[in-house]
Amino acid sequence: MTCAADKYFPSLTDEQRRRLSMLPELYALWNNKVNVISRKDIGNFETHHLLHSLAIARFTGFITGTKVIDVGTGGGLPGIPLAIIFPHVQFTLIDSIAKKILVVKEITDALGIQNVTAVAARSENFRGQFDFIVSRAVTEMSSFISLTHHLISPLSFNSLQNGYIFLKGGNLADELRQFSAEATVREIRDWFDEPYFETKKIIYLPVKAKK
Repeated sequence: MTCAADKYFPSLTDEQRRRLSMLPELYALWNNKVNVISRKDIGNFETHHLLHSLAIARFTGFITGTKVIDVGTGGGLPGIPLAIIFPHVQFTLIDSIAKKILVVKEITDALGIQNVTAVAARSENFRGQFDFIVSRAVTEMSSFISLTHHLISPLSFNSLQNGYIFLKGGNLADELRQFSAEATVREIRDWFDEPYFETKKIIYLPVKAKK
């Protein structure tokens, strides 16, 4: 089986390739039942959703035993693709909409993924300690951080200090202004050459960037 990730992740195992290649069909199936991706966009799943999620894996790696929480995961993005790439990392995927979490559970079950826990919960009410929070963020960052900072463990053991990794797009100048001293901004187009990524960015904020 081949998948869009082969181009950028040549060291995928056969099992990783199999699971990633199954995602477009699984999401198309479940999206007809529960709308987790715009129906106009489902045909662009591999670029707009799978590769976009995996940009985080180009930005950084996670060592064995790392705990990552995907807040506002929707139907499991970026958490499910990242869990496939990092099988020895524990991923918790939360969303306030229970039917979306049902989709996450069905897809992870279909793929036989063992390192994902999916929970229907609001982040401000959820409890746990995680090394990184990842999100395809639509919420303004300072608001998001105020609702989630209690979830980040103060003890770092990865090469990156514990913190936030956001997938965002567009003009972020105003949103980033208060974090300019701490934020690392990377252009996804530096890794992926599809036109879709021209304005897409990764924002990394270490844990000290609580506001």
